[in-house]
Amino acid sequence: MGYATLKALHVGCVLLSFALFFLRGVWLLNDSPLLQQRWVRIVPHVNDTLLLAAAVTLALMLGQYPLQDAWLTAKVIGLVVYIGLGTIAMRAGRPRRVRIAMWLAAQCVFVYIVAVALTRNPWPWL
Repeated sequence: MGYATLKALHVGCVLLSFALFFLRGVWLLNDSPLLQQRWVRIVPHVNDTLLLAAAVTLALMLGQYPLQDAWLTAKVIGLVVYIGLGTIAMRAGRPRRVRIAMWLAAQCVFVYIVAVALTRNPWPWL
């Protein structure tokens, strides 16, 4: 698979990942029973696995690695924070207000990750 195809796969998976996370959050806000559907628990994990595989492959192809490239380190740290916040937001048993706050915070982190990716700068707004 060539660089352009792999990058397109990565970007497509990023968009789908965010769309699914956003949709699940809207369903959370509306107490929708759609959150309980089986595909809602499976498809995001499959997509995120593809996303991570594409990201690692791109990094290897380009010779860019976390701890070597500050912007990539920032993306990886942002990803860990995003996953943590998203896990809290989507896991039942937490107070609704906490889940919503974590969902909103995760979206802010997602925007940061995209900004870092586009600018290749860990401080994209400076």
